[in-house]
Amino acid sequence: MTKPPSTTGQKIEHVFEKALDPFATALKRATRTPGSDTAVAAAAPAAGKPGLAISPLAVPFPTIPPIGGVEIATARAGFYKHGRDDLVVFHFARGTSCAGVFTRHKIGSAPVDWCKKHLAGPDGGKDVRALVVNAGCANAFTGKAGADAARRTASEVAKRFGCRQRDVMLASTGVIGVVLDEKKIVAKLPEIEHGLDADAWARAGRGIMTTDTFPKGSYAEAEIEGYKVRIAGIAKGSGMIAPDMATMLAFIVTDADIHPNVLQALLGLHVRTTFNSVTVDGDTSTNDTVLLFATGTSGAPRIGRVGDRRLKSFSAALDKVMLDLAHQLVRDGEGATKFVKVTVDGAASPASARKLAKSIADSPLVKTAIAGEDANWGRVVMAVGKTEEPVDRDRLGIRFGPNVAAVDGAPSATYDEAKMSAYMKNPEIDITVDVGAGRASATVWTCDLTKGYIEINGDYRS
Repeated sequence: MTKPPSTTGQKIEHVFEKALDPFATALKRATRTPGSDTAVAAAAPAAGKPGLAISPLAVPFPTIPPIGGVEIATARAGFYKHGRDDLVVFHFARGTSCAGVFTRHKIGSAPVDWCKKHLAGPDGGKDVRALVVNAGCANAFTGKAGADAARRTASEVAKRFGCRQRDVMLASTGVIGVVLDEKKIVAKLPEIEHGLDADAWARAGRGIMTTDTFPKGSYAEAEIEGYKVRIAGIAKGSGMIAPDMATMLAFIVTDADIHPNVLQALLGLHVRTTFNSVTVDGDTSTNDTVLLFATGTSGAPRIGRVGDRRLKSFSAALDKVMLDLAHQLVRDGEGATKFVKVTVDGAASPASARKLAKSIADSPLVKTAIAGEDANWGRVVMAVGKTEEPVDRDRLGIRFGPNVAAVDGAPSATYDEAKMSAYMKNPEIDITVDVGAGRASATVWTCDLTKGYIEINGDYRS
């Protein structure tokens, strides 16, 4: 049974609610030292594994303003040998809604089990108060010991913030098969409490990194009945990235007021064409998690019905944030030098189109050819044919960017090797395939496969 809030928890709750007041928050930011989060984000090196060069496809971390109803803190809990922040805690205002989408891996981690259990309950997703994320230990394939560590983590955080255990969400990333030492997290909770800040998105983005070479963030705005609402998110992931999520974590927060069931529907709708449409290496992890939180502090009216037309602008903005984060995962693919968009047209069904596009995007032969800037489109033909999906060989067409490689099941009469080779030197490559079997389409984003991927994963634990 959950214990009632302690006096300490009530005091912290009062301080947190006060900090959410616009004047108090503004005053807090004004009295900070010149090393603001934005400045630190611009100047600080990547916080992932030492020795990894920043991806040539990296994009800068965006400016993310404070989102009403959430404060964030980071700390060095010691899950990594090298000194870096590896613990991130989000604290949410009362009444925050939450929705989640998780890995389909058969050996899900303890934090995934925890979140799925509590979001699935009768009051699931209502009044979620905290999120605890650690990097460096996945707490996956750890049995009862790992589950107990997750529960104890939630319990200690709940005591601090004066809420129930089930109101605390958990996420972990790192090495599989190591039980989480929750004492490292508990020891840092006093520091976390004092460090809570509405302007800590960049620090949070760095704190969840593993083999990532740059922090990933995104921000968008939308309108609900004339009220401006904000949407911000961070993500991590570099390898073990495949559709149905991967060794990726993504956390998105909005100040809109949206019922958990509506949040869940929106998240499920957009995850299919964003996070579930990227692949780095075709491997799916035990820990992948996307959590979406709505604090309800924007002043916009509450949305309690999935089909509400007032969600149009918000839905589009959410999709934008999710797709941006998903693309950044690919841009930071381990050893990546090329960002690749694979589109399949003319498929028998959307599911068939996705399977065909994924086959191309996951093919080591296709990916190594791209790394070598070799327009070996015969490898694309191979990747299409091996799927056993409906394909009309005599109508098959292939393009690399504007360059036509094949038409109606044969090499194009206008094929120009020199132009194709020049195109392959671009950092971003588009491959389009028409399989001539129907009218469905799908797009998957991937990267090339280089020696860097082998080097990074060859000494992952060292």
